[in-house]
Amino acid sequence: MVNDVIRNRIQALKDVMKDDPQVWKVFEKCFMNTLETTVQAAEGDTFVITGDIHAMWLRDSTAQVLHYLRFADDEEVAKLIEGLIARQARNVLLDPYANAYNREPSDYKPYNDRPRASDWVWERKYEIDSLCHPVLLAWRFYEKTGRTGFMTEMFAEMLRTIVDVFRTEQDHDQSPYRFERDNCPPSDTLPNEGKGAPVARTGMTWSGFRPSDDACMYGYLVPANLFAMQELRHIAKFAELLNDADLKAEALSLADEIELGVKDCARVQHPQFGEIYAYETDGMGHYNLMDDANVPSLLALPYLGICDKNDPLYLRTRAFVLSDGNPYFYAGAQAKGVGSPHTPAGYVWPIGLCVQGMTTDDVDEQAVLVDALMHTHAGCECMHESFDPDAPERFTREWFAWANSMFGELIYRLYEAGTLSDVLARARALRA
Repeated sequence: MVNDVIRNRIQALKDVMKDDPQVWKVFEKCFMNTLETTVQAAEGDTFVITGDIHAMWLRDSTAQVLHYLRFADDEEVAKLIEGLIARQARNVLLDPYANAYNREPSDYKPYNDRPRASDWVWERKYEIDSLCHPVLLAWRFYEKTGRTGFMTEMFAEMLRTIVDVFRTEQDHDQSPYRFERDNCPPSDTLPNEGKGAPVARTGMTWSGFRPSDDACMYGYLVPANLFAMQELRHIAKFAELLNDADLKAEALSLADEIELGVKDCARVQHPQFGEIYAYETDGMGHYNLMDDANVPSLLALPYLGICDKNDPLYLRTRAFVLSDGNPYFYAGAQAKGVGSPHTPAGYVWPIGLCVQGMTTDDVDEQAVLVDALMHTHAGCECMHESFDPDAPERFTREWFAWANSMFGELIYRLYEAGTLSDVLARARALRA
């Protein structure tokens, strides 16, 4: 079984953690959590629920399995990932504006949304990153394995659909997409009869919602546009493999237009940090200076491969994100890190802490983060969506597989870098 394959492959870390048996226990549980609790696999089809919500997000399902790609040289692991790539392609073709899907058609809807989505769709909040994550997964899988069997006509049609949607949303006034929800917080619906706040054409592509599933303040979500730029270039590489010259040309052209739009409209001169990325803009001179723990975030740009972790613009932006200048950076007795307006004010997200750890080479910083993660799981031995850094027993979502995968990825990356022992030793010293 694929579970046994991966469990056996991670045993090498146990010796490294011999002085930290509790870290090993939490790591093993988190690393295996997606496989053991969220995967529903059949021949050629892998459906991955997010955890306590029994639906599959395009973003979450990718993020939940990225840490398994290092083992995709194994046939069983490779087939599991190929099944997920196929399911994601199928979902995108069912509705490219949806963010979460049912395994089978269901007329149950958790919310009263307009227009009503198809029975295959659990939620229809349009988020740029929902279309980026399947491409990221497929590209990293191809890079790791060289396998091409997943590049079916359905996969190719998914790529063309993604490019078409990104192109359409460069001029949102001409878009068919609308979203309204009744009896909900403002963050769960779009104003202006479901169209969202006005934007100018910039070359960037519009998003209704953030990766937190909260509505954008301004329609051009900058980290998501940078993510789209990268994945469009991956689409162009796939198009070359698929002998689709038109798709390649269109993807590259669109990526260049988005890059120019970000350069022209999404950089802001901050009085303390210098030139940094805004989180959102409307192309009309308005900016939202913040960051959110959900990926894609400004903090996560090197984690996604969009820029180098030592890029000067990124470092300036990172300094802002990890400061009081970011309205969603919180500090308490047990931790400090990036939170989200999606959860209670003051709550820190383990995903944000893991991203912070994976976007620095500073061993002391990583030790502080690992120590915080190990002392804020409230005895559950797994990661939560968010927690109160002064009272970690107050948290949201006990079963949130994405966060567990991120902790597993952080620890495994430290192992691969050869710094895990040093990080753990320094973390122990913090409590001595």
